[in-house]
Formats: sequence, C-alpha cells, structure tokens
Amino acid sequence: MALLTPQEVKEVFQFQRPQGREHLRRLLNWEEFDEQRDSRRSILLDTLYQSIIFAVGKGFPWLEVAQVVKFTEELLRETKGCSITEAVTILGNKLRDYQGHFNTTHLLALCDYFHDTFIRHYKLYQYVLGRDQQVDLTVAHLEVCMPPQPLPLAEGMDRDLWTHEQQVAMLTESEAQKRADVLLLKEALRLEQESSLQKAFAAAVPAQPGQVLERQELESLVCEAVHTQMEILQQLLQRQIQNTFTILDLKLQKKTLNLNAPTPIPPPITSHTGQEEALKPQRASKGKKAKARK
Repeated sequence: MALLTPQEVKEVFQFQRPQGREHLRRLLNWEEFDEQRDSRRSILLDTLYQSIIFAVGKGFPWLEVAQVVKFTEELLRETKGCSITEAVTILGNKLRDYQGHFNTTHLLALCDYFHDTFIRHYKLYQYVLGRDQQVDLTVAHLEVCMPPQPLPLAEGMDRDLWTHEQQVAMLTESEAQKRADVLLLKEALRLEQESSLQKAFAAAVPAQPGQVLERQELESLVCEAVHTQMEILQQLLQRQIQNTFTILDLKLQKKTLNLNAPTPIPPPITSHTGQEEALKPQRASKGKKAKARK
C-alpha cells in the first residue's frame, strides 16, 4: 500500500465517518464494493479508518498519522494466518522498526491501542480477515403504508358519545330494514296470490268456447279463491305481527339508550359574555334567598 500523505489523512479526518471512509477508499485505489456482501474489505477499511481517528485523537502530527495507517496495514497483512503468540512477536518487532517514526509517548500509545483492539480480539480478526466468507443475503422490499390523515380535533367527539351514536344508528337501520321487509313480504304474497288465482281460474274455465260453468263448479271456484285469499292474509298478518314486535323492541332499545346517553363535554367558557351567562343562575338563586330572609 502506498504511503498516504499528511494532507490526505487530514482530509479523511475532516469528513464525517461515511464520507471519510469513502474518501479513504479512493485514496487507497480500492474498487467500489458491497459493504454487506464483502465483509472482509469493509472491516479492513474500518480498521484503517479507526487508526486515523485514534492517531488524531492522541495528538499525533499528520505525518505520523500517515505512518500509523501504513503500520496498521502491514500488521494486518503480516499476521494473517499466524497464532496469537506469533502475532504478539510481530507487533513487538514492528514497534521497534518504527521507533524512528514516533516519539516514545506516541509509540507507547500505539502499542496500547493495538493491544486493546487487535490483540484482544485477534481470533475475531483472523476469522474475518483470514478466510473467505460465504454470505447468503436476502433482500426484501417492503412497502410502508402511511396512516390516513386524521380529521381536525374540532370535528372530534367524546368516545362514549360516539359509541352511543353508533348504537342508535344501528338500531335505526335495523328498524328501517324490518319496515322494508314488511313491504317486500306484501309484494311477494300479492304475486303469490295472483299466481294461485290464475291457476285456479285456468283449471275451471271450460275447454270449449261458449260452455257455461255449472253451479257446483262455480261455488268450488269461489271457495278456492276465498281459501287462497285467507291463507295469504294469515301469513301476512303473522309476519306483520312478528315485525311489529321486533320494531317495538328496537324502539324500546333506542329509548333506553337515549335516556342513558352520555352528557357531551361542554366547550370551555373563554369570553366575558359566556362567564356572565354562566353566573346568572347563581345570582338569581342568591337573590331569591335574600328575599326569603326578608
């Protein structure tokens, strides 16, 4: 890896983390890669970027910050596949090799930094950076539906009052449905009556034109028509009585609900006139009490 210049590491530090990492990638001449699929390169880039943040935070000069990046890259490369004992030896040797690039204070800070990060998590670094990883990644695009725009608060009402109105509306709708059922029943029975009478008359009409019905046939026809009429009326009366009781029960439920209706919350009195109106009953009551005392 080519040694970064002091100006380049300064530019990396001046960016925010996402922009700083991207700028460092371009300075290292790395090709663009998928952060999620190529975890090895992503972690390596994070390690180099964090070494810059560490060095600047410890007050390293920009020239030494560039040396820290080079030190980090060489250490990761040279310890690849080594045991932790070998890694500690390599770290010690590299610190001695870089004595001419850092003063004693910065060299000790660099030693502590790699001991607390790289050596402490050495197996994790080796697992990620030392072997190929197979990543099975599934991407799902989910559509988020925004909630509907709420109505203005001025159009809202108390929850108990709203529930009461819904119950009354349901009872009213049921009552209207029962009345409609009675009308539909009347129409259906009328059509059934007409059909039955037409069948009876068609069976009694003489087959030959000009033939006269006998008295017994005519009486039978009249009786059958009356019987049909009575059956239709009986069915109609039974259904009307049932629906009437149902409608009365619905009316009773509505009446009970209206008697137990929740009291709406009155609007707050904000004007002087409203306050005067609210105090009138109290003043009248006080006046009556004063006259009674006299």
